[in-house]
Amino acid sequence: MTDEAESLGIDVDRVAIAGASGGGGLTAALALMARDKGGPALIFQMPLYPMIDNRNRTASSYEIEAENATWSRTNNLAAWSMYLGESADDSQVSAYAVPSRAESLAGLPPTYTCVGQLDLFRDETIEYVTRLAQAGVDVEFHLYPGCYHCFEVFVPDAEVSQRASQSYVDAMARALNPGKI
Repeated sequence: MTDEAESLGIDVDRVAIAGASGGGGLTAALALMARDKGGPALIFQMPLYPMIDNRNRTASSYEIEAENATWSRTNNLAAWSMYLGESADDSQVSAYAVPSRAESLAGLPPTYTCVGQLDLFRDETIEYVTRLAQAGVDVEFHLYPGCYHCFEVFVPDAEVSQRASQSYVDAMARALNPGKI
C-alpha cells in the first residue's frame, strides 16, 4: 500500500484501520504487525467487538450458547478451528493470528472499540481494553447494555444501534481529522 500510496491517493500520514468481529481480530493483528515490522505507521485502530482470543476461557464465552445467538460458543470454537487449523489449541500460536497472545500492547495506535453486554467477545474485549490502557495506549471503549454480537448490523434502526454506529463513525472522523471535529 505504501509503495503505491501516491498513485492511489493515499495519505500515508493518516492510515487508520477498522474491522468488526473476525475483521476486528484482523484489525488488532494488523496493528501489532505494523508496529513490529516497521509500518505503515497507523494513527488509529478500530477493532469492533473483536474476535481476538482462541482460548475461549472467559465467562462471557461460556454465557452465550443459545441456539438463536448471533454468535455462540459453538460458532466461535468452529471459527477458530477453521482459521487456525491444527494450531487451534496450540499455546504457541502467533499473536499475529491471535492478538490476545501479544506479550505487549505498548506502541499500538489510539484505539476505539465497543462490544455488547451479551456478546460472547465481551470479556476478551474488556481484557484487551484494560491491557491497552495499562500499556499507555489511548483507548475509547463503549459497552452497550442488553446488546448482542453485531447488534447494530442486525437491528440498525434501533436507537442503541444508531447511537453505537454514530459513535464509531465519529471516532474515526476525529482520528482522521484531529483538531477539526
